[in-house]
Amino acid sequence: MPLSAAFTQLCLDLLGAANVVTEPERLRVYECDGLAAYRTPPDLVALPETAEQVLGLMRLCREHRVPVVPRGAGTGLAAGAMPVAGGIVVGLSKMSRILALDPLNRTATVQPGVRNLAISEAAKAHGLFYAPDPSSQIACSIGGNIAENAGGVHCLKYGLTVHNVLQVKLATIDGELLTLGGPGLDAPGYDLLALAIGSEGLLGIVVEATVRLLPLPPATRVLLAAFPSVEQAGAAVAAVISSGLLPAGLELMDNPAIRATDAFVHAGYPLDAAALLLCELDGLPEQVAADSERAVAVLAAAGASEIRIADDADQRKRFWAGRKAAFPAVGRIASDYYCMDGTIPRKHLAQVLRRISEMSAEFGLAVVNVFHAGDGNLHPLILYDSGSDGEFAKAEAFGGKILELCVAVGGTITGEHGVGSEKIPYMCVQFGAGELQQFLRLKQAFDPDGLLNPGKAVPTLHRCAELGRMHVHRGELPHPELDRF
Repeated sequence: MPLSAAFTQLCLDLLGAANVVTEPERLRVYECDGLAAYRTPPDLVALPETAEQVLGLMRLCREHRVPVVPRGAGTGLAAGAMPVAGGIVVGLSKMSRILALDPLNRTATVQPGVRNLAISEAAKAHGLFYAPDPSSQIACSIGGNIAENAGGVHCLKYGLTVHNVLQVKLATIDGELLTLGGPGLDAPGYDLLALAIGSEGLLGIVVEATVRLLPLPPATRVLLAAFPSVEQAGAAVAAVISSGLLPAGLELMDNPAIRATDAFVHAGYPLDAAALLLCELDGLPEQVAADSERAVAVLAAAGASEIRIADDADQRKRFWAGRKAAFPAVGRIASDYYCMDGTIPRKHLAQVLRRISEMSAEFGLAVVNVFHAGDGNLHPLILYDSGSDGEFAKAEAFGGKILELCVAVGGTITGEHGVGSEKIPYMCVQFGAGELQQFLRLKQAFDPDGLLNPGKAVPTLHRCAELGRMHVHRGELPHPELDRF
């Protein structure tokens, strides 16, 4: 139903005209997130400046039964920050203050619209940094990171968002303020903080967060290892981890990614390599030196055709520049691409990459692979032409097969991008009826009217039946991909 004039006026009274968007051409700005293939404009956009205004908006929406979609910087890649059938978007970009930075306790307290990178920039003067670093860290906001449980290049050693947030203040659909977690390492009661992180706006809206800060490592060294095949590079990842090394980051790029990124940022990558690994080691200088020697030996034994070591800051930046710019670089070589996000056990990397290559030939669509190899978080970029009829549908089908493959080998349908509305069908693949029913009960406990980000993350059992999806946990039901492993 369209919004009533009375509701719109109440929003204007609460926020002021400068913080309410109703004009159709301005609403288009909010019709999608980073996955631009999915678009639905909201009926109204509210841009609160304080937590009290967010609470007031929630009370209005509950009273008038208006769906609410929280939105951070809009860099998400799962169609999670857009409506599916009307309602309002609550944009948190104006709540962008760092409220407190405590170097003694190594914490920062921030509003949800603070950029990820801004926290580390502010903490650097104290020799500290915020560890989760998504590729979009220059733009993405901490509230969105919490909603999606974002990761990044350094999550292998330092953990995801859930491991680096101590406390969250959450606005409920009733307009109440919940404080989840606390300043210590543990808090009494159920761990509702972990439940809220990664909940994709289905349980409440983050209005404040206290994050953990870590000491900047005194020494850092990056290794670049080139391989004659993607499978060898994938096998090398498992070899590095099984050797006992714990890199700060361990990233894989295949040849199309190497060529695209090198042409974009001139990182000096070996263009003839079938794949390369970037392995970053950090810590005390003596430990980094010893670990580097071990890593070189492991990578060489795994079949690396060339190994380069970056000791100075400038060369480290060049090595990482390509990886950080991989997504925009691929945008220069294809009219469109569809970025997938699934996670698998590291031991299956080589076989899964080979199967993705086979699927690429079967679907007739090229794939560029660049991903967080150390924790098995895949990001295949499926290239397609949106101007060609049926190509996006084919890319979606290809992406779906990749997600089913991830589940079949014991992995998951998302590592850090979330489910949103994009991956709803594959929640029916990942989970059985019992698990989904419990998810829905949790959702109802926080949001009995289903107003918070409806149509996202958790499908109803009826929806799964409509989609004709099956639960295919490894070893529980037959699946053709299991025979390959």
